Amino acid sequence: MKKDTIALHHGYDHKKCEGTMAVPIYQTTAYAFRDASHAAALFDLKESGSIYTRLNNPTTDIFEKRFAAYEGGTAAIATSSGMAAIFSSIINVAEVGDNIIISDKLYGGTVTLATHTLKRFGIEARIFDADEAKNLEEIIDDKSKCIIFESLSNPQIAIPDIEKIVSIAKKHKILTICDNTVASAALFNPIDWGVNIVVHSTSKYTTGQGTALGGVIVESEDTVNILKNNDRYYHFNEPDVSYHGLVFSELDAPFVQRVRLSVIRDTGAAPSPFNSWLLLQGLETLDIRMQKHSKNALEVAKFLESHPKVKRVSYPALESDKYHKRAKKYFKDTLCSGLLSFEAESFEAAKKIMNSTKIFSIVVNIGDSKSIITHPASTTHQQLSLKELESAGISPSLIRLSIGLEDSGDLIEDLSKALRD
Repeated sequence: MKKDTIALHHGYDHKKCEGTMAVPIYQTTAYAFRDASHAAALFDLKESGSIYTRLNNPTTDIFEKRFAAYEGGTAAIATSSGMAAIFSSIINVAEVGDNIIISDKLYGGTVTLATHTLKRFGIEARIFDADEAKNLEEIIDDKSKCIIFESLSNPQIAIPDIEKIVSIAKKHKILTICDNTVASAALFNPIDWGVNIVVHSTSKYTTGQGTALGGVIVESEDTVNILKNNDRYYHFNEPDVSYHGLVFSELDAPFVQRVRLSVIRDTGAAPSPFNSWLLLQGLETLDIRMQKHSKNALEVAKFLESHPKVKRVSYPALESDKYHKRAKKYFKDTLCSGLLSFEAESFEAAKKIMNSTKIFSIVVNIGDSKSIITHPASTTHQQLSLKELESAGISPSLIRLSIGLEDSGDLIEDLSKALRD
């Protein structure tokens, strides 16, 4: 099936569910077993089925299957949020004494998780230049467990050298984890370019209306070949004493299986069945929405680029943008999502613009159907020091826009008035 059809049908047979065209919401915590032997078989993984909603749920299961197919992966697991997806992916492979390698252009929450919270777990974060991957190979050692980057970074709107990053990772047999939230699975599929693990905050474009928190982890078919018999990931190749001596590298989709049976089992960062249902509704229209988000964003970016009070615009679909060649190379029809950023004349000017817009709402979400304006230095990235902000390419005058589905002319008029006031 093609992607548009997958988004509407994959993983669900309405003939087995009373003919309901919409996927049912299985709003339950637990499930009754046929008898004691059935319960034992499920817990021993000898039989598949629902055990407890922290581990699996029929509504969530359909979302996972559908999203995995849509992203081009072999399996997926949903989580309670995007940060839960990132955290679960990291601790699935790293432990005290290990290091993870992160892009210099990441969402501020991911940076804080990697450089502060995980530091208390004894996990070191090493930073590499994602633009050219110049220093990547030199900071990899036998304790490096994954390389993390964003396909389209927030809020710099930068595109990394994905091919080079993946090539270096494969040479050293180390997992790549790509956050594909901003690009979305509609516009770019990292697995097609050799990435092992893809994560999303499904709270963003997947749901589309800002109604449901969620995250998802998608595994590529090739990931098992990285994990199997690899000393870097010894815990995937030795019997897991917490799960009857299970050897995860012998399973299909071992990364996702271990997240489910170990990480989510123990941390509890599972999604609500109702949120999984909302995400299924969003996935059905993701492709057509991303086209409109991208078209609107390009028109707004062109307007801002020509405005005398705007110092710089970052949007890779612009021919003048430094990442335009990569946008043409990686993204479907050079569509670059609805996120863009621009620099005002000063911090005070940025504040004034934000306070003057009427259609744009001051919100720290992205990917909503309604347009959003944000000042990253004082909100989403305020936990970073001035030096860290500068290193991440975030100036005090930077404004991030999440362009929605309104009429683009109305959005341009709103910004024009805000810049003039």
